[in-house]
Amino acid sequence: MQYYNIFPFHYKIFKYYFKYLENIHIFVEYVRKFKIEELKMAGKLNLDKLDHEIIYEMMETAEISYADLGKKLFVSGGTIHVRIKKLQEMGIVKGTRLNVDLKALGYDVIAFIGIYLEKSSLYDDVVKELKNIPEIVRLNYTTGNYSMFAEIICKDITQLRSVLHDELQKIKGIERTETFISLEESFSRNVVVTNN
Repeated sequence: MQYYNIFPFHYKIFKYYFKYLENIHIFVEYVRKFKIEELKMAGKLNLDKLDHEIIYEMMETAEISYADLGKKLFVSGGTIHVRIKKLQEMGIVKGTRLNVDLKALGYDVIAFIGIYLEKSSLYDDVVKELKNIPEIVRLNYTTGNYSMFAEIICKDITQLRSVLHDELQKIKGIERTETFISLEESFSRNVVVTNN
């Protein structure tokens, strides 16, 4: 028996959306984001003290086991697992990252680029192009002097020059850029997540 015979209405909806989306993962992500936005708008994104404690501890040490975190917070490892799963489904926890010493790997240049756009309406097009430059690790749409502010990490000045001259300046919509080279990162930290 085929699924569309059992659930004809759901099948039609699924078929309709699947036709316009590249794959099922995009559809699932869209539904998840819609559900989260709906909860946020309704003010029902209920996080309690334990949720905030889990977020804080995981931001400090993401490799901690659920059992160890449970002991630290005086709950079971199963409770931690269920809460993490809930936070992932809500889109609050988006995975874990490895904290790497990039200087030890030979990435010696960190630069910040202020980007002036010809027109603010070109923002989305420029973002698509900037995503293709792997040295750009962070990009923000900003107020103030610049339209956008990017963080770039390179192995050396030659690579930075190549990114600026050969890639960044050729993107249509960018009027000009201003580059700031970081001499030293004094500190980097996570935001302190509170229950208030």
